[in-house]
Amino acid sequence: MTAPRVLPAPHGSPLDLGGRTALVTGAAGGIGRACALRLAAAGAKVRAVDRDAAGLETLVEQGRDLAGTVEPHVLDLTDLDAAELAAAGTDVLVNNAGVQLVRPIEEFPPDVFHTVLTVMLEAPFRLIRGALPHMYGQGWGRIVNVSSVHGLRASAYKSAYVAAKHGLEGLSKTTALEGAPHGVTSNCVNPAYVRTPLVEKQLADQAQAHGIPEERVLSEVLLQDSAVKRLIEPEEVAEAVAYLCAPQASFVTGTSLVLDGGWTAH
Repeated sequence: MTAPRVLPAPHGSPLDLGGRTALVTGAAGGIGRACALRLAAAGAKVRAVDRDAAGLETLVEQGRDLAGTVEPHVLDLTDLDAAELAAAGTDVLVNNAGVQLVRPIEEFPPDVFHTVLTVMLEAPFRLIRGALPHMYGQGWGRIVNVSSVHGLRASAYKSAYVAAKHGLEGLSKTTALEGAPHGVTSNCVNPAYVRTPLVEKQLADQAQAHGIPEERVLSEVLLQDSAVKRLIEPEEVAEAVAYLCAPQASFVTGTSLVLDGGWTAH
């Protein structure tokens, strides 16, 4: 699969983040890249966090002509102290970074399970912890956690990913309850399968786990429970993130914005 073209922000968008600082994790590709560009298009100064230095360089080039700026920040989120420090002074925090491994529980490497939980649950906690003092101090903040349909439903062979996303849902809700008196909202965005390298890599893993050819994985496994039989584009997720940062969403907090093509309608 080829990566989709990054779309510019819609004309007449109500989102104005001029003067705001946003931090996006996993920003070098996929959903994170789309979110970084969308927030920069709205005028934000975006701290683009990823361990992929080359990918961040490409992102900076893509964002060069936008209203805001994109600043690369090379960081491995397993360095939790550094992650918390990186979030200081941010007005908008998008916890997006993720990793995936598809294996039965009895074959799942414990060290990988630990890494998945560190990157996808403990690091968001530390980033939120680092961001809240500034947000509370100014009486405004937006936290968007890129969860998944797997934050609401489980799939076989994804024990670490499902556990991390379910935990992220709880963390997001707790943050919403604590942040409400301070003008801080916290929400999850829950896409089904998005056209990203993370999903593309799953095709081979899922084929091995289910014992079927790769060409059947997309229709018979990934999209089996979706009423809309296509992958979501990263830009669609970025628009949901942008909505949650807009003035019209100031009363939306502690919830999950589901973009799953009808998966959870079952």
